[in-house]
Amino acid sequence: MFLSTLNILPSRDALATIPEGKTLINTLNAHSFNTAQNDPLFAEALRKGDYLLPDGGSIVMACRWLKAQSQPKERVAGWDLFVYEMQRVNNAFAQRQQQGVCLFLGSSEHVLSLIRQRAAHDYPHLRIVTYSPPYKAEFSDEDSQAMVSFINTTNPDLLWIGMTAPKQEKWTYQNWHQLNIHCHVGTIGAVFDFYAGTVKRAPLFFQRHSLEWLHRLLSNPRRMWRRYILGNPLFIWNILKEIFHPSSNS
Repeated sequence: MFLSTLNILPSRDALATIPEGKTLINTLNAHSFNTAQNDPLFAEALRKGDYLLPDGGSIVMACRWLKAQSQPKERVAGWDLFVYEMQRVNNAFAQRQQQGVCLFLGSSEHVLSLIRQRAAHDYPHLRIVTYSPPYKAEFSDEDSQAMVSFINTTNPDLLWIGMTAPKQEKWTYQNWHQLNIHCHVGTIGAVFDFYAGTVKRAPLFFQRHSLEWLHRLLSNPRRMWRRYILGNPLFIWNILKEIFHPSSNS
C-alpha cells in the first residue's frame, strides 16, 4: 500500500464536508500502515473506504516527505471524528425535536454499559443502542450475519464499530454491501474505551505534540512495546522504501 497515493482527509474542519448518507470512515496511523503492508485485505479496506483520517502526526509528516497527493495539515484522530459526529447528529435531532439512534458495535458489555450511561447525559437527543460481539479472533458466518441483521434492524443514524484494527476495518469492508443503512459509519477502536473511561487518553501536552503513542507506551509498556519500539522504526523504513524503491512496496 502506497501512502503517497491514498486519499486522506486534510483537516478537522474538513469533517464538515463529508456528505450525508451511507459513508465509511476509517483512520490511519503508523501502526495500521505497517500492518497493511502484510495484510492485503486490510490495505484494500483502507484504500476503498470513503474517507481516511490521518490519525497520527507521523502520517502527516510522511505525506510531506513523500510529496503525496494528499497533504493533511494536521492530525485528525478517531476521537475528533467521534466528538464531531456525535454533536452533529445530536444537534440535528434537537432541531427537529426528535431522537436519533446511535449504535455502538464492539467491545465488552461492561464498556458498553458505561458508554450508554455517559452518552445519555452528553447527547440527550440520541438513543444509544449497543451490541457486544463474541470475543474471538475470527467471526463465524453466523456471528457476522447476526451483527449485520442487528445493524439493519436498528437502522441507526450513526454507527460506530470498535473491534480494534485491523479486525474492525476488515469486517466492516467485507460486510459493507449487506448493511442497509443511511448513516456515517466510523471504525474507531480505542475510542470506545476512552469514552467509557476504562482507558485514559493522554494529557493535552501529549495530544498537542502528537505523542499519544508515547503516553500509551509508558502506560502499558508490556503490551505496547512491540507496536512502538519496533513499529516506529519499521514505519520509517516503509516510508524510505516508498521514496527510494517504490516497486518494493505494495
